[in-house]
Amino acid sequence: MSCYFIVGIRVDNRTSNALKLQEALTGHGCNIKARLGLHEADGNSCSTDGLIVLHLCGELAQVEEMMESLNALPGITAQFMDLN
Repeated sequence: MSCYFIVGIRVDNRTSNALKLQEALTGHGCNIKARLGLHEADGNSCSTDGLIVLHLCGELAQVEEMMESLNALPGITAQFMDLN
């Protein structure tokens, strides 16, 4: 098992796409070591777009399967780095 995979996910229209994205992430939850979500927010507004950074552990095939499921979702763009 390798623990040096990093995934960046861009989420367009978070309010519409968050549920399907969360379902996909939950399906691969055993491989997610850390998750960081970022979006613009202040007292006057909250961005509809966001960024999620994941630190994954697992086999390359598991990461590739996750990438396929994420990129199949509307409004989601995911890319990964293999630092192993």
